[in-house]
Amino acid sequence: MRIKKVFNSSVVLASGPDDAELILLGKGIGYGQRPGDLVPEGAPDRFFVPVRNPVAKELLQLLDSIGPEYLELTREIIAYAEQVLGAELHQHLYVALTDHLHFAVERAHAGLPVVNRLAWEIRSYYPVEYRIGRYGLDRLREQLDVRLPDDEAANIAFHIANARHTQDQVAFDAFEAARLIDQVVTIVTYRMGIERQPDNVHFSRFVTHMQYFADRFFTDRMLASGDDFLFDQLSRRYPGAIACAERVREHIQDAYRQRLPNEEVAYLALHIQRVSEKV
Repeated sequence: MRIKKVFNSSVVLASGPDDAELILLGKGIGYGQRPGDLVPEGAPDRFFVPVRNPVAKELLQLLDSIGPEYLELTREIIAYAEQVLGAELHQHLYVALTDHLHFAVERAHAGLPVVNRLAWEIRSYYPVEYRIGRYGLDRLREQLDVRLPDDEAANIAFHIANARHTQDQVAFDAFEAARLIDQVVTIVTYRMGIERQPDNVHFSRFVTHMQYFADRFFTDRMLASGDDFLFDQLSRRYPGAIACAERVREHIQDAYRQRLPNEEVAYLALHIQRVSEKV
């Protein structure tokens, strides 16, 4: 492959043997290089998509209008996120996060910070993604000497969470998921008379199960085998937990116009019973 354009020391545009253009990312890949030079063997750590791919086209358009240092920052954040999460994130994150970071810095320079109304929910219900967001803010401060408010860590976490769930091309909105989780937790803590205890391992485990529940709900993968055995058993054994789960079902029916299957209500009741016994 030969280099066609050097954006910065970590981002180049190259062409392969069949003249197909690619964006290559890698630390030092563009350092000292000029158009026409061969791409150093083993240099790319991200063999990006061919330019005919819509994601790559959006990246090129971005690089024409903003500094490539933002893509380099995004590359570092994504590499860290994939290491922490142990999962590959959707390619469109390179576009979405690069654009977001640039816009956030522009707002900061203009004195126009944007308040994230769901920052608490994202921080509470997506703690790993939020930690990645904090890492991103630290790297941005070190590289660009810009300090962004903590709410921006939640915004980065939102993009990371979305990229985890869109790898299979299913629409997912982390903000909406966080909102639903908070609604369910509010109903459960009120009805069961327990307190929110984020540092309690049992409460954290309950929240994790609610993340899975929200994931199934918004990606249309609800548990619905049609077997009501567990639901009937729990109705007799844990009527309080079932009543609480039924209240959640009523709320979701009112708010989202969707009815939870009995199987989902049963598993929800199981988690409610466990958290009410432990917390």
